[in-house]
Amino acid sequence: MKRFFILFFILFFNSTFYSQAKQYVSWSYSQKKISADEFELIFKAKIEPTWHLYSQIETPDGPLPTSFEFEKSKDYVLVGKTIEPAPIEHAEPVFDNLVVRYFENAATFKQKIKVKNKTPFTIKGFIDGMACNESQCQKFSPSPEFIFKIEGSLTDSSNALITEPKVEDTINASATNLNKNLSQPSNQKDNQKGNVKDLKPEPSPQKKSNTTYISLFIAGFLGGLLALLTPCVFPMIPMTVSFFTKQSKTKAAGIRNAIIYSISIIIIYILLGLGVTLIFGADAMNNLATNVWFNLAFFVLLVVFGISFLGAFEITLPSAFINKVDAKSEKGGLIGIFFMAFTLGLVSFSCTGPIIGTLLVQAASTGALAGPFFGMFGFSLALALPFGLFAAFPGWLNSLPKSGGWLNSVKVVLGFLELALAMKFLSNADLVYDAMIITREVFLVSWIVIFGLLGAYLMGWFKLAHDSEMKFVSVPRLMMAIITFMFTCYLIPGLWGAPLSIINGFPPPLEYTEAPDGFGGTKSNINSSNSNSSSLPKHMHRGPNGIPAFDDYYFALDYSKKVGKPIMIDFTGKACINCRKMEAEVWSNPEVKRKLSEDFVLVSLYVDKKNELPLDLQKEVLWNGSSRKLKSVGDRWSYLQNTKYQSSTQPQYWIIDGDENHFSDSSSYDSDIDKYIEWLDKGLGNFKNKKNKP
Repeated sequence: MKRFFILFFILFFNSTFYSQAKQYVSWSYSQKKISADEFELIFKAKIEPTWHLYSQIETPDGPLPTSFEFEKSKDYVLVGKTIEPAPIEHAEPVFDNLVVRYFENAATFKQKIKVKNKTPFTIKGFIDGMACNESQCQKFSPSPEFIFKIEGSLTDSSNALITEPKVEDTINASATNLNKNLSQPSNQKDNQKGNVKDLKPEPSPQKKSNTTYISLFIAGFLGGLLALLTPCVFPMIPMTVSFFTKQSKTKAAGIRNAIIYSISIIIIYILLGLGVTLIFGADAMNNLATNVWFNLAFFVLLVVFGISFLGAFEITLPSAFINKVDAKSEKGGLIGIFFMAFTLGLVSFSCTGPIIGTLLVQAASTGALAGPFFGMFGFSLALALPFGLFAAFPGWLNSLPKSGGWLNSVKVVLGFLELALAMKFLSNADLVYDAMIITREVFLVSWIVIFGLLGAYLMGWFKLAHDSEMKFVSVPRLMMAIITFMFTCYLIPGLWGAPLSIINGFPPPLEYTEAPDGFGGTKSNINSSNSNSSSLPKHMHRGPNGIPAFDDYYFALDYSKKVGKPIMIDFTGKACINCRKMEAEVWSNPEVKRKLSEDFVLVSLYVDKKNELPLDLQKEVLWNGSSRKLKSVGDRWSYLQNTKYQSSTQPQYWIIDGDENHFSDSSSYDSDIDKYIEWLDKGLGNFKNKKNKP
């Protein structure tokens, strides 16, 4: 609603005061003959500094997109859509930080036409839309008009540039001065036909689902609760609350100071999460998550943290730095309270660091700042909540268990969990290179051993360095041991091909195995009934759940035209947890599997696949503002997704046809099977409706 009123005010202001407005954008037009009966109409926009022109791609609740309106005529037909360069994509303060797409300095739009008249004629039309800067927006009023004089279709077919006299049309345009995320798209080579395909602007990807951010908040909150139970944090609760209640002159002042302390904790951790993401960039962090060296580095880091949690050594930040921060906390007032919270974050780093790092990696996979914000907000809220609550109700402190050996046990449990999680990052690196070292069996064996030892530890069958004497096993500890042993036993059938749906997304996929038919040829996974690929068309193979799939975008386009079926594009990654979850939780559903197998042409494009491209496909492209050579298969599909589909998150799904026409908005990770079927049916219905039109 707020955006509606902003847009209403912008349009009203523009229509009322247009005659007094300064002119910021000028247009020039030219044309190019590309064959005997085809022309390319060229629209060039020159934009004043600090002013921006919006893309043709419409953003819901956002600014009016630029559009080119042509007068109807029997003399020509439009061929395809108006092509535009890849726009800049970023948040727009004028529209409540909604992500919009725009151009700055200059932009060139191209429209291909096919001539149907043998004699010369003119093409008329106008440009519609709006643009903004940091403080104001204006709709094109009056709309700039264009006129092209076109030769007949029987003239010489040379490619000489025919330039009309320059026509200057001024547009009151502006837009927020933001950073560039996308680069000018270049051509993609069709390795089957050898021809070149222009990248055309496509509909905007869907916004990240609210459920994703809710799950990140919950994950962060649970991580914060775990951090509370570590020996670095738990003893600080009664000490800090007692300090506020004793040092404050009144109970109300003590509560107020504790609340300020809690809010300071939340602010510090949110700034930490956003700061890391801003430094590296949300998309860069997401790309790191599929980078081999990043995964190997994080594997080593988690192993080091895990060993530290088990008691081998203590990881602390430099004491001189901590002492300086602690000294500032003695100043009193709001600044002193803030630095007290900062000191807590520093001294508890050895316990909270691994949890925060893991959370940030997961949050960064959203490719947006909102991910780290919600994740760190959940973590810091759980961490700060006890300080505010116990300050308000100090009598509750008596109900807290006393610090003791149980805190070290919590730390040891976290150490085992860190080692288990480290195996996931090692597996990611292996999957990206198809090394077949950390296969599904190796991964499951490592988890069986780790969780088996964890259960034995909880039962007191062995002790570690800092453990105290345990006279008996408490009931809560026994229950945790039972759950751990149950989970360990649950993992064992996975060695024989059981799908293990509870942890899908963590182990390597079912097909990434040393024994394709299972140990002893008794494989029970969902691919066994449909594993023969010999009957499939050329270039197609059995994908997840045995669904026939291509792994090349251009082969899929040609096959779609041949069989008359829509394409379901699956932008995925070898190291993508949510991709594996979708395949295991949603694609395994009989109805979804049937639709993907029978009604669609599935193409799975792995953006992190490191297989080297053939030399004729390795080329220099302009990507994210710099020149880069596409060397690997993953580079090729990542570039395609970034420039053509304007996203870098996985999984992401699109429904198109062989001519790259879109029939739905994009879909992403969502375990709701009914919703996914509804999305497939909508895309399929739109495809059939267009196909049946005369």
